[in-house]
Amino acid sequence: MAATSLLPKSLSPFLTNPPSFPATHFIKVSFLNPVNHLYCSKRPNIHTLVVHAKKKNPWLDPFDDGDDPDMEYGSLFADGKQEEDPRPPDNPNNPYGFLKFPKGFTVEIASLALKVRGDVRRCCCVVSGGVYENLLFFPVIQLLKDRYPGVLIDVVASPRGKQTYELNKNVRWADAYDPDDHFPEPAEYTDMVGLLKSRYYDMVLSTKLAGLGHGVFLFMTTARDRVSYVYPNVNAAGAGLFLSETFVPDSMNLSDGGYNMYHQMSDWLGRPFRSVPRQPILPLKVSISRKLKEVVEGKYRNAGAEKGKYVVIHGIKSDSKASMQSKGDTDSLLPIHVWAEIANGLRGIKPVFVIPHEKEREDVQEIVGEDASIVFITTPGQLAALINDSVGVIATNTAAIQLANAREKPSIALFCSEEKGKLFVPSAQEKNSVVVSSKTGKLIDIDIQAVKNALPIFDVSFALV
Repeated sequence: MAATSLLPKSLSPFLTNPPSFPATHFIKVSFLNPVNHLYCSKRPNIHTLVVHAKKKNPWLDPFDDGDDPDMEYGSLFADGKQEEDPRPPDNPNNPYGFLKFPKGFTVEIASLALKVRGDVRRCCCVVSGGVYENLLFFPVIQLLKDRYPGVLIDVVASPRGKQTYELNKNVRWADAYDPDDHFPEPAEYTDMVGLLKSRYYDMVLSTKLAGLGHGVFLFMTTARDRVSYVYPNVNAAGAGLFLSETFVPDSMNLSDGGYNMYHQMSDWLGRPFRSVPRQPILPLKVSISRKLKEVVEGKYRNAGAEKGKYVVIHGIKSDSKASMQSKGDTDSLLPIHVWAEIANGLRGIKPVFVIPHEKEREDVQEIVGEDASIVFITTPGQLAALINDSVGVIATNTAAIQLANAREKPSIALFCSEEKGKLFVPSAQEKNSVVVSSKTGKLIDIDIQAVKNALPIFDVSFALV
């Protein structure tokens, strides 16, 4: 009598098919069917079926190993970049104008190709920090515009950070909401959640270190892709359940990374995708409106300066929030008597002192003189316009240095240490910038003579003291 298997017939095909889960979860069960050894030996090697790719988020799907390399894409799933939506703009005279459905969407369901290709029609950026941090986020916004043609970009930032976006033509709307507030007003919190949810975003980017609370906030926007930095410690527990992609910074303060503080997010956004090559990251650029230039021109003319014949001095010590410091370098302001000594080295060119508060005007006039050119400026847009009409900038590690580099103006940057100078002004020679750092690690001990020796960067005809 022929030997028969004690197992049911339905079990054999299940064992012979290659499993779809990783090899680490597969248990060898060849002893269950000892009769059909030859048939089982023809099974393909399981290790060759595993796709060695970075998982999107192990919290969401532990069995997701990335895209299928054998999938074929036709005309519906194009390989290249997304195309700009051809839908005409809304007609305000249309009686049905209130039905403003997002571009790329129909009333019933979003386009299947939009999801498969990962197209982004609307993107929201939640940017933590003040003026300096939002200014350094500009290259990421430009990367989004280049990577996803036709994308509409909105920004949520603190009231101080929102002022920065008058210099960015790529941002549609900027909403004032402080993401760093640990105890927001319930009415403001729910209003912002409802506002973001009603805009139907495809992607939400956040530079705030997310825990469980901020992860839930981003999840309630109902965006398809929720991307954020998370805490590098136990405070990040649970945040990955609500996020599509996470980045772990090197420290609790993201601003410690200096100019390239968003390099992890930039690398992920510019990653190659099928036939689309890696998207390069462009340098920081700002755009200044004509109206802004006219307002600032009136300010510095009233102060006794002429266009193209003055040097901007920024970084006077003050307790004002308009100092435009970075959270990664708190030692970045100098008292006025140090600036007065530096300004004495200028010949044939007028120093213009920028004060962040009117109460500093008397101190500047007392030490520098009654005829000192003083301009009261609190917004980054006016500061950029003032720098644009100047010969150059002498400043500590404030937004003035980055604005000078963005407008391709020569600058002298004063830092408390050499490490900070390399972080915030990389490739200083290419940017026509001279970095002068303190030897003791304290900005107050800066070598003034070294600063005076760098003054010829503005004009070789300067006479030095």
